[in-house]
Amino acid sequence: MPRAERERQMLDAAVRVFGERGYRAASMDDIAELAGVSKPLVYLYLNSKEDLFTACIRREAAALVAAVRAGVRTDVPADRQLWDGLTAFFAHTAERPDGWAVLHSQARSGGDPFVAEVGAMREEIVAFVTSLIAKAAREAHEDPGPTEREVAGLAQALVGAAEALAGWANTTPSVSAKEAATTMMNFAWSGLGNLMDGRRWSSQR
Repeated sequence: MPRAERERQMLDAAVRVFGERGYRAASMDDIAELAGVSKPLVYLYLNSKEDLFTACIRREAAALVAAVRAGVRTDVPADRQLWDGLTAFFAHTAERPDGWAVLHSQARSGGDPFVAEVGAMREEIVAFVTSLIAKAAREAHEDPGPTEREVAGLAQALVGAAEALAGWANTTPSVSAKEAATTMMNFAWSGLGNLMDGRRWSSQR
């Protein structure tokens, strides 16, 4: 078997074991057995348990970012781009629940190096969402539009809400990617739409 294919097989097994058990409870013996290889071969290819977990995070993060970017068309309005991105996000996390568990929960409990790896992925997605919201603000042509600081905060809030909703959708039977994306649009875009129109919530009301 070619090295790249063998390594993919090991990473597939590792993502499944790490996703189900977490970094600390997972064993290299279990990963090797699931991959159908010897434990020394896993060490030969991927050096250590820490390096293996890091490789899983990087692979799953790259796949998620690529899926979201590929799902967004650039020739449609900003709200449609956001819809497409959310649908791609929820479809990907549903198709790869172990990979999402590695990124969303297991890496965060594994320690600082793993948290930093996931943080880099999250920053890339937040930057992408920030660009979509900024585009929506430009298209709205309303005064006053959202400030750069507001756009950045909205992107952080939207990504955080989508992450939480993906966790719920993956553990709730029969929730489709489109249903999850619709929930997010109903939750977020109506509020964003009001902001683009210059209407802001005030505690003085």
